[in-house]
Amino acid sequence: MKCNIDSRGKSVRLLAGIVTVLIGILALVFLDFEPVGAIVGFSCFAGGGFMIFEGWAGWCAVRALGFKTRV
Repeated sequence: MKCNIDSRGKSVRLLAGIVTVLIGILALVFLDFEPVGAIVGFSCFAGGGFMIFEGWAGWCAVRALGFKTRV
């Protein structure tokens, strides 16, 4: 994987990933692991984890597909 984002993009993705993981944890806690809450919580947790990986690695999946992003 070749680095395809700059330092600004890395920091935005890392911060967004951390916030999304926290939202996923809060959804799991406050929705008491009910089916809808579990789906939302685990989805946010997985997506946030992937965003953290993108920020850490300096690689963006959307840019790798050929789309241009602002950040």
